[in-house]
Amino acid sequence: MSSFSSSWRLIGSTAACLLCAPLAAQEASKQSAQPSAQPAAARGPIEDNSFLIEEAYNQEAGVVQHISTFAMQRATHAWVYTFTQEWPLFSQRHQLSYTVPFISAGGGTGSGFGDVALNYRYQLADGTRSGIAVAPRVSVLLATGDERRFRGAGGTGLQVNLPISAKLSPRLIAHWNAGATFISSARNDVGDEASTRTYNLGGSLIWLAAPAFNVMLESVWARAEEVIGPGERLSYRVFYISPGVRGAIDFASGLQIVPGLAVPIGIGPSRGDRQTFLYLSFEHPF
Repeated sequence: MSSFSSSWRLIGSTAACLLCAPLAAQEASKQSAQPSAQPAAARGPIEDNSFLIEEAYNQEAGVVQHISTFAMQRATHAWVYTFTQEWPLFSQRHQLSYTVPFISAGGGTGSGFGDVALNYRYQLADGTRSGIAVAPRVSVLLATGDERRFRGAGGTGLQVNLPISAKLSPRLIAHWNAGATFISSARNDVGDEASTRTYNLGGSLIWLAAPAFNVMLESVWARAEEVIGPGERLSYRVFYISPGVRGAIDFASGLQIVPGLAVPIGIGPSRGDRQTFLYLSFEHPF
């Protein structure tokens, strides 16, 4: 496989993982269901804080969050930046958000916007009684990226994801994901068209090392397809283990800033791939 093909698959799979979790780290400042607008001294520990895995806690009413992520392949310097903004819809039960990716696939293709995701999540269970939260999501993926420059799928898609979160102990939180993406008229860089499907699974463990500092271990698996000819697809798999850390900086105004760092490591079908992953979120009342 050429280095450009390898970097494109990495960027494609990374973008897929990030879009599979457009809310993946948006609840980093959720404080055991306490309002985020509390003074810093009253806040509990940050708990719901995966990077590549979507947690199952919707945003609190009256609080908006702005999330930036950046993933880069070390060997080729191909990269993906995403910006996500999430809003509660009337209450914590309903949540709307969007994710805008900006991609550089390398190989002289330049950089530009990828496929935008519009997301809705429903808080089916919030974990208050059982300790287990469930929040299924449906997303529409708009064909805003240029497939000729390896920045998009070439067609509008539909994505579903089922995140489940559980508090295993006072200091250990787990998140699990299962989802799928379908694009009926995906196109490659030369205009060939075919339908494609992606299936994703993943999980994470979060250790609350301190109220404002977490140690994370995530795993992400996906089976994806790319268009290789008219009506023809090629299936491939990706698998990453990603250790990371995150901290929280709280302000009396209710603003919380959460920086984070992870190192996704490809194993199995992704062996040899190495990434650097950066995260930054701002959450505040509105």
